[in-house]
Amino acid sequence: MASTEHPGQDEPISPLADEASRPQEGASPAEPAVDVAVPPAEVTEVSEQEEAPRLTLEVDIQPRSACERHIVVRVSRDDIERYFDKEFSELVTTAQVPGFRPGRAPRKLIETRFRKEVKDKVKSNLLLDSIAQISEEYDLAAISEPEFQLDAVELPDEGPMTYEFDLEVRPEFELPDWKGLTIERPVREFTDEDVDRALRDRLAQYGTLVPHDGPAEVGDYVFCRLTFTHEGQVLSSSDEEVIRIRPVLSFHDGKIEQFDELMKGVRAGQTRVGEAQISEDAPNEQLRGRKVTATFEVKEVKKLQLPELTPEFVRGLGDFESVADLRDAVLDNLNRQLEYEQHRRVRRQITDALTASASWELPPGLLRRQSQRELERVAMELRRAGFTDQQILAHENAIRRNSAWSVSRALKEHFILEKIAEVENIDATEEDYDQEIELIALQSGETPRRIRARLEKAGRMDVLRNQIVERKVIERILSHAKFVDTPYQPEALEEEAMDRAAAGGEPSSPIPEATPEGA
Repeated sequence: MASTEHPGQDEPISPLADEASRPQEGASPAEPAVDVAVPPAEVTEVSEQEEAPRLTLEVDIQPRSACERHIVVRVSRDDIERYFDKEFSELVTTAQVPGFRPGRAPRKLIETRFRKEVKDKVKSNLLLDSIAQISEEYDLAAISEPEFQLDAVELPDEGPMTYEFDLEVRPEFELPDWKGLTIERPVREFTDEDVDRALRDRLAQYGTLVPHDGPAEVGDYVFCRLTFTHEGQVLSSSDEEVIRIRPVLSFHDGKIEQFDELMKGVRAGQTRVGEAQISEDAPNEQLRGRKVTATFEVKEVKKLQLPELTPEFVRGLGDFESVADLRDAVLDNLNRQLEYEQHRRVRRQITDALTASASWELPPGLLRRQSQRELERVAMELRRAGFTDQQILAHENAIRRNSAWSVSRALKEHFILEKIAEVENIDATEEDYDQEIELIALQSGETPRRIRARLEKAGRMDVLRNQIVERKVIERILSHAKFVDTPYQPEALEEEAMDRAAAGGEPSSPIPEATPEGA
């Protein structure tokens, strides 16, 4: 949790920024809602003894939905004149007018000569100050920038200035009784066989592909030209694809079931043709929910040769002293994956508990903007939990294929957990950030300093903050919960995920109606 466009938000807003989305220490401050360039020399600081008078505002807040507000603001004529007087009073001392020494031109002349420039500045300042005042006086809990165009707002020569904008806000709802919930908790004592399987998956990232002259088997790799077509029209293609044969082949916008059956026994020089099911959330609107033809022209078949666990190789994986140390690390990963699954199921049950008694729709624009943030959040959590790159990509593709439903659910979870965090005074500490970054660094092989620098540069520390807070909230819920233990089966890597779209197309608006995959 994007900030709210984590579900946090796409961009933190100022001055109506959501508390959950405030920049972290060391991050750049939020940009103002209206971009107005004002030279520093023209900014007049107000002393502690002298505070600027409050604006006289008429504010009409109209609910459009649980998460949308339409706001109409009227700024009084007295305030407009006061802002003009302030600007002209400052300008009269420095204005350069032909025929007069600087600061000596008559005020009336200055007001006539510079009124257009001053008018634009007054309008901008009134907008900024009035929005700031509204954010202080009204509990709007904004989760996005106010939507209005600066050029469309007019500052009249007479009467008040009126402007309006739409704002997305956190929904208001009553929390369910989250203490004492009965929660299904997956449990497992991992065996040596579990560790063996997970170790093979990890070593596969360092394996060598060796040529194979015979027919392909499940687990082998095919080097091929891949082409997607629909009714004879080429949608997308690639000359050099390396694909591992698994039961499912997934893309951003679809998947091929029984891919292993399609490709089993294929040899170099042969072609196999299958069907890819395109998702209802695919960027290509015309092909949503349809099937397209996938043609695999196999150039070569290769087998994966795992690396030998020599002392040098084992040390290179993470300074492990022995294979036993490496296996212990793999077991730790499995336990983190189990913890991830426990948290995921708790999130789902908490959301179900809320939506059983209350339901609210989320704005399509918010869902659309949050799609990428949700991918980032999931990827960060999975990497922390020790999942492989292929497992992470498979999860991301599942979200992309059903983005509206996935993002809607994730946002609702975020709002619920964030509200519990506020009630329970739960927040992230600097030690929490250090711990999370160290875990991510451990999985990626990079230094914690580099991980932190990249997150800060990309403006993604709020995503990490949301992740930390939500985990703490879940731990608080678990401390009050009653458990029903259920067997946990470690996730088998049955899906080969490709980082591409099959049907092509660009993201469209609005986002389609949220429907669970397979529903």
